Amino acid sequence: MATVDLETTKDQARKLLDSRIESVTELVLARKHVDELREQLAAAEREDKKAYVRATKDGWSEDELKKLGLEAGGMAKRRSRRNATESNTATEPARDTLATDS
Repeated sequence: MATVDLETTKDQARKLLDSRIESVTELVLARKHVDELREQLAAAEREDKKAYVRATKDGWSEDELKKLGLEAGGMAKRRSRRNATESNTATEPARDTLATDS
């Protein structure tokens, strides 16, 4: 039977753990980046909404802005996404959560 060297075994175990820690570190950094981008998008959408409202207060009609390719940006997109989600959930059958818990 071969003898097992404790230090060699520890080194091998550390290498395995280091690679696992590396992948989790990359995941955490990617998630932070996604969160930062979501925050930037939310801020940009708020600015877009303010600018759109400012344009309408300055006398531009919604039809005129639409003809210029400047529809009500994020507001229209959010409504259509929400409506699509609502219609999908309305057609899905209700799930009995109690039956799966027992």
